[in-house]
Order: sequence, then structure tokens, then C-alpha cells
Amino acid sequence: MKITDKIKQGRILSIEILPPDRGKNLEEIYKVLDRLLEFPVDFISVTRHPPEITYLELPDKIIKVPEVKRPGSIGITAALLNRYRIEVIPHVLCYGLSKYELEDMLIDLYLLGVRNLFIVRGEYENHRPGETQDEYHHAQELVRQVAALNRGQYLYPCENPEPTDFCIGVAGYPEKHPESPNPTEDLKNLKAKIEAGADFVFTQMIFDFEIYKRFIDRAAVFSLGAPIIPGIKPVVSLKTVYNLPGKFYVTIPEELICRLQEARTPEDEFRAGTKYMAGLVQKMLNHGAPGIHIFTMGKGEATRALLEAVYGRQI
Repeated sequence: MKITDKIKQGRILSIEILPPDRGKNLEEIYKVLDRLLEFPVDFISVTRHPPEITYLELPDKIIKVPEVKRPGSIGITAALLNRYRIEVIPHVLCYGLSKYELEDMLIDLYLLGVRNLFIVRGEYENHRPGETQDEYHHAQELVRQVAALNRGQYLYPCENPEPTDFCIGVAGYPEKHPESPNPTEDLKNLKAKIEAGADFVFTQMIFDFEIYKRFIDRAAVFSLGAPIIPGIKPVVSLKTVYNLPGKFYVTIPEELICRLQEARTPEDEFRAGTKYMAGLVQKMLNHGAPGIHIFTMGKGEATRALLEAVYGRQI
């Protein structure tokens, strides 16, 4: 089922997982999901990591190669569809593949039964856009390609092409993307992605209800016309709080920091963080959020505790 159709039936719950490191299998992911899917999860989102240029030392030489540290996104998508019979939302990145290679990937995903996509540009490390021929620079370009496939317009000529039926998600940034000059320009970019064909928005992680509220108010002025699902990351330690801003360019409210600082033990920190985030989720839902999207980051216990606090035990 498409995410937009599910939203029409009520609030949704989506969780995001990371692929395993290279050389690892899916057993740990299965263990986490087996416990999380005791709750009313509607969608599992699978991240995709971009290639980073690295140097591989061979016996007789050193070669420069692209390395994906966590490969296997498509394989995981297929495995989850088969094991859990649940809707899976794979991430599709703009760079690392040409638009023609991306078309082949999209066809593979559609044949697997995928009907929801999350399209992001991806963060550039030591790779810059344009290094690969026919590579996209912006998410809206890939959104436009998927929207064309939904109309039966393929890059390669084909006879009597059948249209795909993807529901397209894109990223929104309540505090603006770090490369955007200001929130207004950032919302203009989000609107451009929606006008290109995007159907829903997952936001960057949010920790402050006022930030979420202001973002929704600003988005209403732009008449985006797509549901905005807030992103939530369970926070259960003070160390995590101090690591997040530098990596994700997010603001941590003083109230959360104080609650964690007042905790006397790691267990107290865990409970304090969970209680705060559960309260934040409830405020968002009460404000009209169409659901929540949880960044698990592979931390099943923290996510489970949050789900217990929000939804109660669904066993």
C-alpha cells in the first residue's frame, strides 16, 4: 500500500533501519525487527549509503575504488518483503549511478513489489556531483525521473511501456538543510521537489516541538500539498545528545539536556530520554502529524522503549 493511501486511513508508524556492515548478515536486524514489529508498524524504511572513494591495497599495487560501507539495500528490501510481508521503503540516492543505471534499479524495485520510495540527494563526502556521466545533482531531478516512469515514460525506448506506480517521498528539514542559506529558500526547494512529483515528506530528526510547529506553519504558507511525517530519534543518553548536532545539524532543547543531566545512572538517563521523546511524539500527533518516522539507527531497545511509551504494549 502507498504511504499516502495509508495516511488516509489514519496515522502511520514508520521505522528506519541501517543495512549491516560489509561482511555481516541480517540476523541482528531480524532480531531487532522481530521485537519492534510487535507494535503497529506500517512501513520499514531502508537506508542506502553512497560510495566513497577509497584506496585498496593489493599485493602488487594500490588501486582507487568506490566503496559502499553498508551495501545490500536492495537485497534487504527483498528479504524484508519476503519475511515480514510489510511495506518497505528503500532509499534511492541521486549520485553514484547514472540516470540510466537508476532506471534499471527502479525497475528492479518495482518488480520486487516496492511501491514506496524515499529519494534523497545524499551527502557528498569525497565525491562531487557530476563525476559520473549523466549523474543527478539534486533530488528533484530524480523525483522527476520517477514521476515520468509513473507516466510510462522510460529513458530507453520500449514498446507499449507500462507505467510504474511509485509513491515518492523526499526529505524535509525543519531547521533547514545545512547548505541552504535560510529556511525560506529551503522550503522553496522542498516545494520544487513536490511540484516535480513527490507525494510525501519525511523530516530530519526533530527534538523540539516548537521547531516542528514553526516548520508546519511555514510549510502551510507555501501550500506544499503533501503530508509531512516528522522524524524522531530515540535519545537515551547524554553522550548521544552532544554527538547529534555536529553530525545532523539539529538543535537539542535545553529541557532534554537538563533531564539527562539530572539523571544519576545510565538507567535513569534511558528513562528520562524515553519519557521526553514520548511526550514530544504525543505533542506532534495532537498537533495533527499524520504519523511518525523513527530513526532506529540499529538501536532496537531504545526504539522499543519509545514505542511502549507511546503506543503501549501491542503484544
